[in-house]
Amino acid sequence: MENRPATNIHDTGIIPPVYAFLHKIGIAVSEEPLDGETFLPGLRIRNGVLVVDRQRLAYPGDILHEAGHIAVTAAADRAGTTGNVTEDHPEKTGEEMAVMLWSYAACKAIGIPPETVFHPDGYKGDNEWILENYRNANYIGLPLLKWMGLTQGTECKPPFPAMTKWLRD
Repeated sequence: MENRPATNIHDTGIIPPVYAFLHKIGIAVSEEPLDGETFLPGLRIRNGVLVVDRQRLAYPGDILHEAGHIAVTAAADRAGTTGNVTEDHPEKTGEEMAVMLWSYAACKAIGIPPETVFHPDGYKGDNEWILENYRNANYIGLPLLKWMGLTQGTECKPPFPAMTKWLRD
C-alpha cells in the first residue's frame, strides 16, 4: 500500500482550484441555490452548465465527477445536457467508466488527492477498488477516453493520466 496523505473528503478548499481548472478547459459553473432533488447533493447539470449549491454540497469532489459527464458528452449535445445524464438514456450508461477515469485524470492535473472524488459514500462502496485499480495503472474505461479522442493512452508520451484534450468534440 502506498503512503498517501490523509484526505478530508469534505474539504471545501479544493473548490477554488477545481473551478479554475473547469473554467480553463471550458466547463461553465454557476453557484446558486438548488430546489428539489438532485442526483448528487448540491449539484445539477442544466443546459451544459454545472450548477453548484454549496449549502447542499456533501462532497466537493463530486463537482469533478459531474463535470466529467459534461466533458465526455459530444460537443453537439453538450449544451442540451440537463439533469441526470444517464436517466432515460441507456446508451450513456457505459460513459460512466469514462467519466470516472476523466475525474481521476482531472484530480492528477489539478494536484488534488483522487480520494476527494472517490470517497467512501460514492461508487456503490467500490471506491477503494476503483482507486486501487487506478493506482496500479489498470485504467478501466481507457479505451472509451481514447475513442472519444481525449487521451492517447498509456503507450504514448506523455502517458495517461495525461490528456490530449479535456472536452469531447
